[in-house]
Amino acid sequence: MFTGLVEELGIIKRINAKGHTLTLVIEAKKIMQDLHLGDSIAVNGVCLTVTKFSTIQFEADVMPETFKNTSLASLKEGSRVNLERAMLANGRFGGHFVTGHIDGIGRIRKRTNIENAILVEIEIPEDYAKFVLEKGSIAIDGTSLTIFKTGNHSVTVSLIPHTAKEAILGLKSEGEIVNLEFDVMAKYFYSFMNYQQNEEKPKGLTADFLRENGFY
Repeated sequence: MFTGLVEELGIIKRINAKGHTLTLVIEAKKIMQDLHLGDSIAVNGVCLTVTKFSTIQFEADVMPETFKNTSLASLKEGSRVNLERAMLANGRFGGHFVTGHIDGIGRIRKRTNIENAILVEIEIPEDYAKFVLEKGSIAIDGTSLTIFKTGNHSVTVSLIPHTAKEAILGLKSEGEIVNLEFDVMAKYFYSFMNYQQNEEKPKGLTADFLRENGFY
């Protein structure tokens, strides 16, 4: 489990590709301080396992499913990537619950500078539009962001100067792709509501529904 608060930007030092699999060698500093074999690291929002490491870099494998359904296949040597270690149970929780399991990829439609903010409109897969709402949460390349506006199969987020500097979304241009993870709570709630409806329960939120499920 992650928070979506990027700890640092790493650099891809080497990519060993074989078919639809990759081994990434990533240079980092901050996260190397207490890294262990088998640790989980979110790389551009994708949960990967550390298979080897030194004092300045670590390796992680990318499996075919991840290769096909995330943006990691588009990385090149020298690419910068968002890095976050799995959250500690006794640490401060700042972003939102991010699993590191990518739902799909989106594409940047438009970037607009408004004073000190950067508005980024991102096209999202049609099937996932039901999981977004204004002021809700979304993880883009592993960065926890608040949805500023929703549109025609798109979301717009607003980057503050700190996020634009410390996360790769601030470096990306129109037309580039990003990894998307939609709010896990929204997905669970949608699944739960569909299950209730399939069981021939009343549709939507009703007083009876809330009472039966312990809300009051």
